[in-house]
Amino acid sequence: MDELEEALLGVSALIESTVAINRDRYSADRLVTTLTGPYRRVLDTAERMIAGARRSIDIVHARRLQEEDRAERAERGLLGRTDPSVQVRLLCSPELIDEGFVSEQVDLPDPVDIRVARVPPLQAILVDRESALVVTGVAANRRAAVIWVPEVIHTLQILFDNVWRGALPAADRIVFGDRARAAFARQILAALRAGVTDEVAARDLAISVRTYRRYVAEIMTLLGANSRFQAGVRAAELGLLPLTRPGSGSGAAPGSG
Repeated sequence: MDELEEALLGVSALIESTVAINRDRYSADRLVTTLTGPYRRVLDTAERMIAGARRSIDIVHARRLQEEDRAERAERGLLGRTDPSVQVRLLCSPELIDEGFVSEQVDLPDPVDIRVARVPPLQAILVDRESALVVTGVAANRRAAVIWVPEVIHTLQILFDNVWRGALPAADRIVFGDRARAAFARQILAALRAGVTDEVAARDLAISVRTYRRYVAEIMTLLGANSRFQAGVRAAELGLLPLTRPGSGSGAAPGSG
């Protein structure tokens, strides 16, 4: 995923440099409109773009909002105004997936197609492969613009499509149970990725080696992995492990013995 992250960061840099270097020319041609002021202006613009879509809406939701931004309006509500004939794809980072929204889509006749992948902190809406609303940065450093620059839109769309193909459908994600059990499973996955021996991992987790191996077998089955190393790699690809390599903390397993 490192190459993917670098590519996404590169696109973000491309957007910012394109807007900064050519702001006057693009603004004169109405190819870039910078959005300043409160976050509601961003949401108002997103609402208009979504409502005006004719064929497709592709969304990247990987930028954590500030408290005051979240209080403005629920972004998920904006998608309720789309025409049923418009294809909607939503790409989320694992940390920002909205479980309630995913559940709501399951039984709808025209559900939003939601997938999960690791992406840098970025918000973007691409409409009809012709325009994009892009938001980067946080708080006072937030930068937002509506872009119609063809080369930027083309680059964003290609990258979105490439990430989308390798992303995991939200409804198919691995579910490990309650929060405590999920946290414990991530500790085991981190140990598998790091190649820690069963004895060391079991000691760090304060469980028996037999119990540890039982958990490993269950997790490998859930991940469809043929080896422990593959399970660790697969978990990282699916966003089940943090980007930074975790320490070997300790903790009691639910139902261990």
